[in-house]
Amino acid sequence: MPQPAASSKRPSRTSATPDAPESAAGSRAAAQRLKMRRELAAAAMELFSAKGYEATTVDEIAARAGVARRTFFRHFRSKEEAIFPDHDDTLVRAEAVLNAAPPHEHPLDTVCRGIKEVMKMYAASPSVSVARYKLTREVPTLREAEIASVARYERLFTRYLLGHFDEHDHQAGNDDPLLAEVAASAVVTAHNHVLRRWLRAGGQGDVETQLDHAFAIVRDTFGSGIGAGRTAKPKPAAASVSTGDEVLVAVARTDASLDEIMQSIKKALKQR
Repeated sequence: MPQPAASSKRPSRTSATPDAPESAAGSRAAAQRLKMRRELAAAAMELFSAKGYEATTVDEIAARAGVARRTFFRHFRSKEEAIFPDHDDTLVRAEAVLNAAPPHEHPLDTVCRGIKEVMKMYAASPSVSVARYKLTREVPTLREAEIASVARYERLFTRYLLGHFDEHDHQAGNDDPLLAEVAASAVVTAHNHVLRRWLRAGGQGDVETQLDHAFAIVRDTFGSGIGAGRTAKPKPAAASVSTGDEVLVAVARTDASLDEIMQSIKKALKQR
Protein backbone atom coordinates (compact mmCIF):
# COMPACT_ATOMS: atom_id res chain seq x y z
CA MET A 1 0.00 0.00 0.00
CA PRO A 2 1.50 3.39 -0.92
CA GLN A 3 2.36 5.64 1.98
CA PRO A 4 1.02 9.18 2.28
CA ALA A 5 3.33 11.71 0.74
CA ALA A 6 3.83 13.49 4.04
CA SER A 7 5.37 10.38 5.60
CA SER A 8 8.26 10.47 3.18
CA LYS A 9 9.28 13.91 4.32
CA ARG A 10 11.87 14.24 7.04
CA PRO A 11 10.52 16.10 10.07
CA SER A 12 11.88 19.57 10.41
CA ARG A 13 14.30 20.35 13.23
CA THR A 14 11.81 22.74 14.73
CA SER A 15 8.88 20.31 14.74
CA ALA A 16 11.01 17.48 16.13
CA THR A 17 11.92 19.35 19.28
CA PRO A 18 9.46 22.22 19.61
CA ASP A 19 9.69 22.49 23.37
CA ALA A 20 13.46 22.29 23.81
CA PRO A 21 14.30 25.99 23.25
CA GLU A 22 11.32 27.10 25.31
CA SER A 23 12.24 24.71 28.13
CA ALA A 24 15.83 25.95 28.16
CA ALA A 25 14.68 29.55 28.13
CA GLY A 26 12.21 28.82 30.92
CA SER A 27 14.91 27.20 33.04
CA ARG A 28 17.23 30.14 32.56
CA ALA A 29 14.46 32.58 33.44
CA ALA A 30 13.60 30.63 36.59
CA ALA A 31 17.26 30.52 37.63
CA GLN A 32 17.64 34.26 37.06
CA ARG A 33 14.45 34.93 38.99
CA LEU A 34 15.66 32.88 41.97
CA LYS A 35 19.09 34.55 41.82
CA MET A 36 17.54 38.00 41.97
CA ARG A 37 15.20 37.02 44.80
CA ARG A 38 18.16 35.75 46.82
CA GLU A 39 20.17 38.91 46.13
CA LEU A 40 17.27 41.06 47.29
CA ALA A 41 16.85 38.88 50.36
CA ALA A 42 20.56 39.15 51.18
CA ALA A 43 20.40 42.93 50.85
CA ALA A 44 17.34 43.02 53.09
CA MET A 45 19.04 40.88 55.75
CA GLU A 46 22.11 43.11 55.75
CA LEU A 47 20.01 46.24 56.23
CA PHE A 48 17.76 44.66 58.85
CA SER A 49 20.84 43.63 60.84
CA ALA A 50 22.45 47.07 60.51
CA LYS A 51 19.45 49.39 60.85
CA GLY A 52 16.68 47.24 62.24
CA TYR A 53 13.63 45.89 60.48
CA GLU A 54 11.26 48.80 61.06
CA ALA A 55 13.80 51.44 59.98
CA THR A 56 14.60 49.74 56.68
CA THR A 57 12.63 50.74 53.57
CA VAL A 58 11.99 48.93 50.30
CA ASP A 59 13.86 51.70 48.44
CA GLU A 60 16.95 51.03 50.56
CA ILE A 61 16.76 47.29 49.93
CA ALA A 62 16.48 47.84 46.18
CA ALA A 63 19.37 50.30 46.20
CA ARG A 64 21.57 47.92 48.21
CA ALA A 65 20.85 45.18 45.64
CA GLY A 66 21.55 47.59 42.77
CA VAL A 67 18.08 47.47 41.23
CA ALA A 68 15.09 49.77 40.87
CA ARG A 69 12.16 49.83 43.29
CA ARG A 70 9.87 48.36 40.62
CA THR A 71 12.25 45.40 40.27
CA PHE A 72 11.84 44.67 43.97
CA PHE A 73 8.07 44.60 43.62
CA ARG A 74 8.28 42.24 40.65
CA HIS A 75 9.71 39.67 43.05
CA PHE A 76 8.16 40.51 46.43
CA ARG A 77 4.96 42.16 47.52
CA SER A 78 6.52 43.55 50.70
CA LYS A 79 9.76 43.67 52.63
CA GLU A 80 8.44 40.88 54.88
CA GLU A 81 8.40 38.53 51.90
CA ALA A 82 12.02 39.33 51.13
CA ILE A 83 13.03 37.39 54.23
CA PHE A 84 11.73 34.15 52.72
CA PRO A 85 12.87 34.14 49.07
CA ASP A 86 12.90 30.36 48.57
CA HIS A 87 9.58 29.25 50.03
CA ASP A 88 7.64 29.39 46.75
CA ASP A 89 10.23 27.33 44.88
CA THR A 90 10.59 24.91 47.77
CA LEU A 91 6.85 24.36 47.85
CA VAL A 92 6.98 23.47 44.15
CA ARG A 93 9.81 20.98 44.75
CA ALA A 94 7.97 19.41 47.68
CA GLU A 95 4.86 18.99 45.55
CA ALA A 96 6.97 17.43 42.78
CA VAL A 97 8.18 14.80 45.26
CA LEU A 98 4.58 13.93 46.10
CA ASN A 99 3.53 13.76 42.46
CA ALA A 100 6.44 11.47 41.54
CA ALA A 101 5.98 9.09 44.47
CA PRO A 102 6.33 5.35 43.72
CA PRO A 103 2.89 3.70 43.69
CA HIS A 104 3.69 1.29 46.52
CA GLU A 105 5.31 3.79 48.87
CA HIS A 106 3.42 4.48 52.07
CA PRO A 107 1.92 7.99 51.71
CA LEU A 108 3.33 9.05 55.07
CA ASP A 109 6.84 8.14 53.89
CA THR A 110 6.22 10.21 50.77
CA VAL A 111 5.20 13.21 52.84
CA CYS A 112 8.33 12.86 54.96
CA ARG A 113 10.45 12.89 51.81
CA GLY A 114 8.56 15.90 50.53
CA ILE A 115 9.13 18.04 53.60
CA LYS A 116 12.84 17.26 53.48
CA GLU A 117 12.96 19.75 50.61
CA VAL A 118 12.17 22.44 53.19
CA MET A 119 15.05 21.36 55.42
CA LYS A 120 17.39 21.33 52.41
CA MET A 121 16.45 24.96 51.78
CA TYR A 122 17.50 25.98 55.29
CA ALA A 123 20.59 23.74 55.38
CA ALA A 124 21.88 25.16 52.09
CA SER A 125 22.82 28.43 53.85
CA PRO A 126 23.14 27.81 57.61
CA SER A 127 24.42 31.30 58.49
CA VAL A 128 21.61 33.02 56.59
CA SER A 129 19.03 30.67 58.10
CA VAL A 130 20.29 31.31 61.64
CA ALA A 131 20.25 35.09 61.10
CA ARG A 132 16.74 34.89 59.67
CA TYR A 133 15.60 32.77 62.62
CA LYS A 134 16.90 35.35 65.10
CA LEU A 135 15.21 38.14 63.19
CA THR A 136 11.83 36.40 63.08
CA ARG A 137 12.02 35.93 66.85
CA GLU A 138 12.36 39.71 67.27
CA VAL A 139 9.81 40.95 64.71
CA PRO A 140 6.18 39.78 65.17
CA THR A 141 5.31 40.63 61.55
CA LEU A 142 8.02 38.29 60.26
CA ARG A 143 6.95 35.62 62.70
CA GLU A 144 3.43 35.80 61.29
CA ALA A 145 4.80 35.51 57.74
CA GLU A 146 6.78 32.44 58.75
CA ILE A 147 3.71 30.82 60.29
CA ALA A 148 1.78 31.49 57.08
CA SER A 149 4.53 29.77 55.08
CA VAL A 150 4.44 26.72 57.35
CA ALA A 151 0.67 26.56 56.94
CA ARG A 152 1.09 26.26 53.16
CA TYR A 153 3.26 23.18 53.57
CA GLU A 154 0.84 21.65 56.04
CA ARG A 155 -2.10 22.17 53.66
CA LEU A 156 -0.12 20.57 50.83
CA PHE A 157 0.70 17.45 52.83
CA THR A 158 -2.78 17.16 54.31
CA ARG A 159 -4.32 17.29 50.82
CA TYR A 160 -1.90 14.62 49.67
CA LEU A 161 -2.71 12.25 52.53
CA LEU A 162 -6.44 12.84 52.23
CA GLY A 163 -6.13 12.14 48.50
CA HIS A 164 -5.34 8.52 49.37
CA PHE A 165 -8.56 8.13 51.34
CA ASP A 166 -12.19 9.11 50.99
CA GLU A 167 -12.38 12.38 52.88
CA HIS A 168 -16.17 12.14 53.06
CA ASP A 169 -16.30 8.53 54.20
CA HIS A 170 -16.93 8.89 57.91
CA GLN A 171 -18.40 5.48 58.55
CA ALA A 172 -18.02 3.94 61.95
CA GLY A 173 -14.57 2.44 62.35
CA ASN A 174 -13.02 4.49 59.53
CA ASP A 175 -10.63 7.01 61.05
CA ASP A 176 -8.54 7.56 57.93
CA PRO A 177 -9.63 11.19 57.32
CA LEU A 178 -8.83 12.08 60.93
CA LEU A 179 -5.51 10.23 60.89
CA ALA A 180 -4.52 11.86 57.60
CA GLU A 181 -4.92 15.36 58.99
CA VAL A 182 -3.29 14.53 62.32
CA ALA A 183 -0.40 12.74 60.59
CA ALA A 184 0.21 15.69 58.24
CA SER A 185 0.33 18.03 61.22
CA ALA A 186 2.66 15.62 63.03
CA VAL A 187 5.09 15.52 60.10
CA VAL A 188 5.23 19.32 59.92
CA THR A 189 5.58 19.59 63.70
CA ALA A 190 8.41 17.04 63.78
CA HIS A 191 10.21 18.90 60.99
CA ASN A 192 9.82 22.26 62.73
CA HIS A 193 10.99 20.86 66.05
CA VAL A 194 14.21 19.53 64.50
CA LEU A 195 14.68 22.73 62.48
CA ARG A 196 14.33 25.00 65.54
CA ARG A 197 16.74 22.86 67.53
CA TRP A 198 19.26 23.03 64.69
CA LEU A 199 18.89 26.81 64.31
CA ARG A 200 19.28 27.38 68.05
CA ALA A 201 22.51 25.38 67.85
CA GLY A 202 23.81 27.84 65.26
CA GLY A 203 23.15 25.56 62.30
CA GLN A 204 25.52 22.90 63.63
CA GLY A 205 24.95 19.15 63.75
CA ASP A 206 23.70 16.36 61.52
CA VAL A 207 20.23 17.73 60.89
CA GLU A 208 19.33 15.00 58.38
CA THR A 209 19.90 12.22 60.92
CA GLN A 210 17.87 14.13 63.51
CA LEU A 211 15.08 14.57 60.99
CA ASP A 212 15.03 10.88 60.06
CA HIS A 213 14.74 10.00 63.75
CA ALA A 214 11.82 12.37 64.21
CA PHE A 215 10.06 10.99 61.13
CA ALA A 216 10.54 7.42 62.36
CA ILE A 217 8.63 8.35 65.51
CA VAL A 218 5.80 9.85 63.45
CA ARG A 219 5.73 6.81 61.15
CA ASP A 220 5.60 4.37 64.07
CA THR A 221 2.85 6.39 65.74
CA PHE A 222 0.54 7.03 62.78
CA GLY A 223 1.68 4.85 59.89
CA SER A 224 0.14 1.60 61.02
CA GLY A 225 -3.19 3.28 61.79
CA ILE A 226 -3.79 4.89 58.42
CA GLY A 227 -5.80 2.49 56.33
CA ALA A 228 -6.51 0.12 59.20
CA GLY A 229 -10.16 1.11 59.43
CA ARG A 230 -11.05 0.74 55.77
CA THR A 231 -13.69 -1.90 55.12
CA ALA A 232 -13.60 -2.16 51.32
CA LYS A 233 -11.31 -5.18 51.28
CA PRO A 234 -10.03 -7.14 54.24
CA LYS A 235 -6.25 -7.38 54.43
CA PRO A 236 -4.78 -10.81 53.84
CA ALA A 237 -2.92 -12.55 56.58
CA ALA A 238 0.59 -11.43 57.32
CA ALA A 239 1.82 -14.54 55.56
CA SER A 240 0.10 -17.39 53.76
CA VAL A 241 2.09 -20.60 53.76
CA SER A 242 1.82 -23.72 51.60
CA THR A 243 3.97 -26.82 51.86
CA GLY A 244 4.82 -29.65 49.56
CA ASP A 245 7.33 -32.40 50.28
CA GLU A 246 10.33 -30.49 51.67
CA VAL A 247 9.38 -27.10 50.24
CA LEU A 248 7.63 -24.34 52.19
CA VAL A 249 6.35 -21.25 50.38
CA ALA A 250 5.40 -18.07 52.27
CA VAL A 251 3.66 -14.99 50.83
CA ALA A 252 3.58 -11.87 53.01
CA ARG A 253 2.26 -8.33 52.82
CA THR A 254 4.94 -5.75 52.13
CA ASP A 255 4.03 -3.94 55.37
CA ALA A 256 4.01 -7.09 57.51
CA SER A 257 6.57 -7.06 60.31
CA LEU A 258 9.24 -9.73 60.52
CA ASP A 259 7.68 -10.98 63.73
CA GLU A 260 4.29 -11.45 62.01
CA ILE A 261 5.89 -13.39 59.18
CA MET A 262 7.88 -15.64 61.50
CA GLN A 263 4.82 -16.38 63.63
CA SER A 264 2.84 -17.38 60.53
CA ILE A 265 5.63 -19.68 59.34
CA LYS A 266 6.02 -21.29 62.79
CA LYS A 267 2.28 -21.89 62.93
CA ALA A 268 2.33 -23.51 59.49
CA LEU A 269 5.24 -25.77 60.43
CA LYS A 270 3.44 -26.96 63.54
CA GLN A 271 0.40 -27.90 61.44
CA ARG A 272 2.39 -30.16 59.11
